[in-house]
Amino acid sequence: MARVDTSKYQTFPQIAERLDDIVSQVRDKDISLERSLDLFDEAIALGSKAVDMVDATDFSPEEAAQLEEQAADKGEGAVAADGVAGDGEGADEQGDSSSKDTPAKENA
Repeated sequence: MARVDTSKYQTFPQIAERLDDIVSQVRDKDISLERSLDLFDEAIALGSKAVDMVDATDFSPEEAAQLEEQAADKGEGAVAADGVAGDGEGADEQGDSSSKDTPAKENA
C-alpha cells in the first residue's frame, strides 16, 4: 500500500468533507474495485489523522462541559474532560449488579 498524502486536509471539517466525498464515490456502482480500495486506503489515513487531531486537542473546562452536554443530548457516551468519549464499559467496577455476565439470583 502506497502512503496516502493527507497534507492538504488541515482541519477536521476538511477531513469530514473529504470522507463524505469518498463515501459518495464508493457508493457509485460504476466504480472499479481498484479505485474503491484506493479510496478505502485514503479514508483510513484521513480517519487516523482526524483521531490524532482530536487526541492532540486540549479542551478547556467549558468546552469539555459543552461536549458532555452535546453527547448527553444525542444519547452518546459522556465525554471526559480529556475529550475521550466514554464507552459505557466499567459498570461492574462501579457496583452495577445488572451485568449480562452475572447470573440472576434465584429466590428459594
